[in-house]
Amino acid sequence: MLQTLKNAWKTVDIRKKLIYTLIILLLYRVGTVIPVPFVNATGFSASFGGTILDYLNTLSGGALQFATLFALGISPYITASIVIQLLTVAIPALERLAQQGEEGKKKINNLTRYATVILAVVTAIGYYFLLKNSGMITTRQGEGVLGAFVIIACYCAGASLVMWLGEKINENGIGNGISIILFANIISGLPGKIIRLVHLCVVGFNGDAPALWGTLSLVFALGYIVLLIAMVVFCVYVTGSERRISVQYAKRVVGRKMYGGQSQNLPLKLNMAGVMPVIFASSIISLPATIMAFCQVPTPSSWEKAEGFWQHVNFLLRSDGWIYPILLFVLIIAFSYFYIQISFNPVEVSNNLKKNGGTILGCRPGAPTADYIRKSLSKITLIGAFFLSVVAIVPIILVPLVMEPLVNAALAAAPDFILDVSYFTSSFAFGGTSLLIVVGVALELVRDIEAQLSMRSYKGFLN
Repeated sequence: MLQTLKNAWKTVDIRKKLIYTLIILLLYRVGTVIPVPFVNATGFSASFGGTILDYLNTLSGGALQFATLFALGISPYITASIVIQLLTVAIPALERLAQQGEEGKKKINNLTRYATVILAVVTAIGYYFLLKNSGMITTRQGEGVLGAFVIIACYCAGASLVMWLGEKINENGIGNGISIILFANIISGLPGKIIRLVHLCVVGFNGDAPALWGTLSLVFALGYIVLLIAMVVFCVYVTGSERRISVQYAKRVVGRKMYGGQSQNLPLKLNMAGVMPVIFASSIISLPATIMAFCQVPTPSSWEKAEGFWQHVNFLLRSDGWIYPILLFVLIIAFSYFYIQISFNPVEVSNNLKKNGGTILGCRPGAPTADYIRKSLSKITLIGAFFLSVVAIVPIILVPLVMEPLVNAALAAAPDFILDVSYFTSSFAFGGTSLLIVVGVALELVRDIEAQLSMRSYKGFLN
């Protein structure tokens, strides 16, 4: 990867695209710190725990918790893209539009932009009332009609500007613009996590602290680093894995030339669904807690202290409990099969093979080939779903439910150190999802750079 980036930097055209992409990302990061009138979001992040707002805050690069101009981030655009993609499969008119080539793609992109603006307006209105109910609107003018219009308009403009920046990366930069911005948002939180880790070790090795504190803090830090590296290696290995189905093409004569007569592979990626099932599952499972946060339903510290039905539900679905990861596991598997069903059509693949004279060894063309591909895809989808579940759930279970209780039990008489451990582990509810996004975007970016390097270094016949 480092050698690829080095070679890309030496190529003038690619270097210009990389610099352009970095400038766009710099402009985006500037937008994440521009304040919005009438809003002071100090302490606003205290209401994020266990809700989808924590996840959206990660996707926005921390802008959501400070209620800045880009607080909505790229979430409206991502949601609009997913909705339009699903409607393209469900509505025949959109499906025909998608098959019209570049002209149809432009029309679908326009529909995605309109849907993004609509979702941004709806999200901005809900976000404004959340800020108002949380006491983040600091002036009386901000609570009036004009103030509400200004705040909502600022957030809608910010979401539209983020969409425009992503499209500019697509046109003049390198890689997928929205993916690159999402990658930068997640990476922007890395320095804060490093500072938390260093702070944990500093507290452990403080001169006034017992020797056991320093040992446990060092073990905790090293264990977390080793776990992170292992999960990155595991994600890279599984993301690049694929099931190759051998396809034999028959010989055919066209004019004076003979075509076919060769064997190729039909690759089925192990993680064909990508990170979408995790995003869907995390959003749905966090929806009840988010609604209760909007309705200001408190989260009790224990089952006995819960009052009423909704407080009991809020306690069961908290992110640091055991029911949350179990439901997340089930939903990830369900959404993995659902996403594959709408994004991959074995019948269409079988028909394309039949038209081109390709056959899978041991299968007749047509329906038997489609059934064979469908069975192979079902097995691969199950393995990929288990992979997504492991990566998404391990950070949730291991750190707050296993490692932190062990530290608390070992340091029952050290409340300061326990608070520091809780401070470090409080922001990792969606760590697995973020890791999948980072690894996937990084691999996609490297493949894009390698493809552009190959085009510029290919000499062809005439040289």
